[in-house]
Amino acid sequence: MRSEEEQDERNDPEEPEELYERLSLRIDRGQQPIRLDKFLTARIENATRNKVQQGIDAGRVLVNNKSVQASYKIKPGDEIVVYSHKEVHGEEVIPENMPLNIVYEDEDVLIINKPAGLVVHPGSGNYTGTLLNGVAAYLIAQNKSISEENLPRYGMVHRIDKNTSGLMVLGKTDKAVSSLAKQFYDHSVHRRYIALVWGDLAEESGTIIAHVGRNIRHRKLFAAYPDGEHGKEAITHYRVLERFGYVTLVECRLETGRTHQIRVHMQHIGHPLFNDDTYGGDTIVKGTIFAKYRQFVDNCFAICPRHALHAKELGFVHPRTRENMLFKSELATDMQLVIEKWRGYVTTKKIRGD
Repeated sequence: MRSEEEQDERNDPEEPEELYERLSLRIDRGQQPIRLDKFLTARIENATRNKVQQGIDAGRVLVNNKSVQASYKIKPGDEIVVYSHKEVHGEEVIPENMPLNIVYEDEDVLIINKPAGLVVHPGSGNYTGTLLNGVAAYLIAQNKSISEENLPRYGMVHRIDKNTSGLMVLGKTDKAVSSLAKQFYDHSVHRRYIALVWGDLAEESGTIIAHVGRNIRHRKLFAAYPDGEHGKEAITHYRVLERFGYVTLVECRLETGRTHQIRVHMQHIGHPLFNDDTYGGDTIVKGTIFAKYRQFVDNCFAICPRHALHAKELGFVHPRTRENMLFKSELATDMQLVIEKWRGYVTTKKIRGD
């Protein structure tokens, strides 16, 4: 019988953004030469010969940093790296027609600009109407043979939070998914976010290094652990773009991709995201408590009724052509409007000499 907290973890639709993990094996000196697929089927828990062969064919298994055939005979000293899907808890993805804001598409990848408020994939409480439901319908319309069996989670290799807007990439083939998954795992993907945070940051730029993991007391939340005693390593680089006194517009570049990483890291340094109701940004964190200011902030919350975070840039090496790809998106309208409102508020104060 699972505890309530364990059930919460299994049902959380916003599990880690990086959806692949890496297993490294070194072949012992006394190992007899046998087929790679047979060896891995015996060594990996719950693996089947068919699944192992599919992974090898898709390039998710490297021997001495090179792709090989399933029939390759392993030998002592070989270094084997296996990239495998993490188990994603959620409901079956049922294809569902919906409008998708497609920024770019070719035979290998699909780039989508996700609006705020849209859950990425089905899970507890979100069985339909997710981005992945729409992607499934879109891909199947192009190729009737596509299914979750031959393209797990319809090519999803990373996620962004429900209330974060911005760019996501999906792979349209198993080989494309494998290439993208490796890049996300190796932290070579370029990800630049724009955030509006509370307070006036002391430095123009900086780096936040603190493990991110589930909050020990509140399992549905995440927390920063600077000493690394819990969670996984997380690194966020930030730079100030514009200062508004009570709030600051910053860009954040992710070196790692942990769940809620930017939101948790900015809260950790005392600058939670504006209107982040999970990490303390949905109240007046900086500024006076006078009625006019309070009303102004409430109006800003109404304009941008979610945490002010947008995935603006996404860059990676194309899975097939090996070309460097970089995509940019405009800030979501609600963020643009709230930034303009703060800009006007600061200008008015300066004119009045407040």
